[in-house]
Amino acid sequence: MTVIDEATRKYVKNIVCDILEVEPEEVTETSLLAEEHDADSLRSIEILAAIEVALQVSIEQVEMKRMVNLESIYEVLAEAKEKANEGTKAKAK
Repeated sequence: MTVIDEATRKYVKNIVCDILEVEPEEVTETSLLAEEHDADSLRSIEILAAIEVALQVSIEQVEMKRMVNLESIYEVLAEAKEKANEGTKAKAK
């Protein structure tokens, strides 16, 4: 499985914090974005779209329901990168 490096984790956290208008110190990997940081569905879509654009990866919108905290965002991102890598390998064959 693809591992999300520390620099990417920090970058994603900054994206999330910018959209939620909170300081990075306020958000932990397990703090719940909706319950603890007032992330509504519109902000969740913004987070998903910003990550897709910034990291040039495609994430299915159905995955948004899993993206409840930073930890789960990293998991979804890793899976999306893995899926993209598999698609690239298949095209190369």
